[in-house]
Amino acid sequence: MRRLVSIILTSILLLLKVWADKARAGMKDNMKSLKMVMLMVVLLLVPVCALSADLGYMRISLIEGDIQIKTPDAEDWGLASVNTPLAEGDQVWVPQDGRVELQLNSGTYIRLSENSALQILSMDQDSSQFYLSQGNAYIYYDAPEGSVIQVDTPDASTRAFDKAIFRIDMSDQYTDVAVYKGYVETENNVGKTGISAGEMVSLGQNTNGELAPMGPSDDWETWNMTRNDRIFARRGTSSTYLPSELSAYSNDFDNSGRWVQDPDYGHVWTPTIVAGASWSPYRDGRWIWRGGDYVWVGSEPWGWAPYHYGRWSFRTNIGWFWVPPVAREVYWSPGYVGWVRTADYVAWVPLAPGEIYYGRGHYGRHSVDITNINIKQVNITNVYRNVTINNGVTIVNRNTFATASPRVVNVNQNIIRQKIFTKNNFSVGTPAIKPTRESYFASARTISQAKLPPQTVRNIQMNQLKQSRPFIKEADKSVLNPGVKPKTLPVNTVATPRTPGKGKPMIQQFKPDEKGKAAVPQGEPAGRGEQQRFKPEDKKPVAPEGGPDRREKQQFKPDDKGKAAEPQGGPAGRGEKQQLKPEDKKPVLPEGGPADRGEKKQFKSEEKGKAAGPQGGPAGRGEKQQFKPEDKKPVVPEGGPADRGEKQQFKPDEKGKAAVPHGGHTGKDEKQQVKPDKKGKSGVPECGPGQKDEKNPDRCPQKK
Repeated sequence: MRRLVSIILTSILLLLKVWADKARAGMKDNMKSLKMVMLMVVLLLVPVCALSADLGYMRISLIEGDIQIKTPDAEDWGLASVNTPLAEGDQVWVPQDGRVELQLNSGTYIRLSENSALQILSMDQDSSQFYLSQGNAYIYYDAPEGSVIQVDTPDASTRAFDKAIFRIDMSDQYTDVAVYKGYVETENNVGKTGISAGEMVSLGQNTNGELAPMGPSDDWETWNMTRNDRIFARRGTSSTYLPSELSAYSNDFDNSGRWVQDPDYGHVWTPTIVAGASWSPYRDGRWIWRGGDYVWVGSEPWGWAPYHYGRWSFRTNIGWFWVPPVAREVYWSPGYVGWVRTADYVAWVPLAPGEIYYGRGHYGRHSVDITNINIKQVNITNVYRNVTINNGVTIVNRNTFATASPRVVNVNQNIIRQKIFTKNNFSVGTPAIKPTRESYFASARTISQAKLPPQTVRNIQMNQLKQSRPFIKEADKSVLNPGVKPKTLPVNTVATPRTPGKGKPMIQQFKPDEKGKAAVPQGEPAGRGEQQRFKPEDKKPVAPEGGPDRREKQQFKPDDKGKAAEPQGGPAGRGEKQQLKPEDKKPVLPEGGPADRGEKKQFKSEEKGKAAGPQGGPAGRGEKQQFKPEDKKPVVPEGGPADRGEKQQFKPDEKGKAAVPHGGHTGKDEKQQVKPDKKGKSGVPECGPGQKDEKNPDRCPQKK
């Protein structure tokens, strides 16, 4: 990353120089030229923002079992080792009977139990995002104010914005989020809820949540508590002598060495747990290929900070000792060593304080960024001081350097000084040796078929996963519904304590939120593995047979271009209400009887430009009349007009035409209201006083 940044910065400087030269030459359109230069600067800086985080942000700090990792460099799974650096795009798999601990430079720890898979989606100086695709994770979150950690699962997204200790346990149907200390928030497609210390919430992808008190501890919790005590319970003097940037690693220094006073460098650290008298720094481990460079992976449990920060020196009365970097000048590097390369050997030696480190990037004072210079013109005149120390130089056979088992060779000290570590053999930066597949992993062992990750884990596509789960650092914004303020998750509180990953939470399946509408429950509460599935239109729980909830409204199909809505599944049963207009709430009139005095028969009012059809007859295409199925209109008695005390119903005015009375005398151009015939046949006109039916004389006989 630093190498690319340096290249981009160099390109920007060159562009600015070109513009300045043209300006001095009297170029008239200087402002236009400057805008073009600034546009090029923006285009060049955009890729920097998308690069992976520095390799110094995270490492593997503890391993139990055959832990495996997959990196973008290797594009395959291989065995991991302690102090392996991790970065964006990496994946970690913990097989049966395994456990692993990952440490961030902020002081945060993430631990995974057996059969767990973790994907690293995003990482920067203080904030990070992970995806737990299966298994169990224990998170000891300790980061500066303003930071955030986001842990996603297929069901939910959990975030902590302040120091907290919590765990996440996955099952096939839901996720448990339990909090031991602090406060976290978890969110699914339905909404978001907070969890305080001593509580746990169970939730599925589209369910409500169950809030329960924490139950008895299990083996996983006990193991983590013991690990916490070992790291944090006993604080030594290391935090006093380390710069604040390295305080997260003080436990390694406390448990594996001691601090002594040196007349030249002040307080320095020397390891007390070493492999023997022949031990020297940068010997117990190997170089692996990561991010376009060779990175040292030390085999010692403490071998992270002393090999990637600071320098090494030697005194007879102390032995090898490590000199910490100065505060605010702390730079992580692949390994602070000086290189040589001959036809037969590759060798390196720890750099002493003040010696120049040639690296691909900026590493503070006493370093040279070789991405900006012609390395062939670099002339190293000073011989590295630690070359004179017995066992200070590590030499391997050149043709084994990039293999799974680099072979360390013993060379006479005089030959090292006179023929190997000479100015002609100095290598500016790591040797230009092409990596092999074995260069990607610190362990040379192969993985048995039984230990490989399951196919579902091996099939995970990191780019797709990262796109589907954005990293959201703002607490008031949703992760699963970007751009929408998260709603409150409905939570069912229970009094019975539960242990995470065990028990049977009662959570109910909900319909996913659509465009800000409230999510609605579907069906009965779903237990472990029993989340009911419903049709999208079933917006409310199904009522039991024989006695539906009186509040339940019958579901209607959406009207189709003005057609009347029809109930699904037949007329509503007892207690079910059809979807009517608010005003259609009057008592049902008995068939054959006139309407009460003063009562107006109901017509749909919103159909302003369409004629209202008769109540009880078939609705036209544009009419959406809603009636009680058992009585759609009071029937007027045959042969007589409507009761004089009853107000006649008129059709709504249609584009200025006169309203027509129902059942009364009509004019020439007016159609008489007819009574619906049974079985859907056309109705016949009623006979009024003085009327005659010429086609059917017997129908309306004249009074004599």
